[in-house]
Amino acid sequence: MVTLELNRVSARYGRRAILQEITTPPFKGGQIVALLGPNAAGKSTLFRRILGLLKGEGEVIISGTSVDRPVAYMPQDTGARAVLTVYESVLLARMQGRSLKVQPEDLAQVDRALAELSITSLGERDLGNLSGGQRQLVSAAQALVQEPEILMLDEPTSALDLNRQINLLSVLRRLADERNMLILVALHDLGHALRFTDASMVLENGHLVACGPTEDVITPALLHQVYKVTARIEPCSKGRPQLIVEEAV
Repeated sequence: MVTLELNRVSARYGRRAILQEITTPPFKGGQIVALLGPNAAGKSTLFRRILGLLKGEGEVIISGTSVDRPVAYMPQDTGARAVLTVYESVLLARMQGRSLKVQPEDLAQVDRALAELSITSLGERDLGNLSGGQRQLVSAAQALVQEPEILMLDEPTSALDLNRQINLLSVLRRLADERNMLILVALHDLGHALRFTDASMVLENGHLVACGPTEDVITPALLHQVYKVTARIEPCSKGRPQLIVEEAV
């Protein structure tokens, strides 16, 4: 089973420190881990640091080693710049690091990813003609089709309507359970984090201020400290924790 652990991970842009000694316990395959925090907290930078796109002090340890990252990544920026159809773009993502010869299994995985995200009908559309939400789902398909052990998604629901948000997060929950995939997802909707994730990391100004089971991490005290809101968390009729925000402070 894949594991991911951060040991005093830091990152800088020039002289400015963006991440400062982020240390976590091991996260394991089968978990969804929410990366939380206000704007400019360092969430996207942490993803880039885990991927090795940024250098810095500390270690990113995957399954006991600091090399060989079996990771797929969905960035925030899903702007389409290539003249490709949706199907072609997802197939191209599938073939990264593989043989140039497309196998029937590759086509089957593309079909499966599009079907899981309910975007099969977009297959022949050009990327440049899609809405922001549609491009976001295509980007998710490009990550899923790689069949990674670790999947990282940076605000994957930001351009989606409510139906698509719930569908995508439900797919991620199922994939984590069925494939023992470790999924890290940056979210702004803390209600989604409470419902769909097992653990949460909270960043504030580049520091890790909380890390642990999501229901233990998202508390009124933390919301006041980090998000500057007065809020309470109460169980709904089905016993699920619900976040109720009362006011900004």
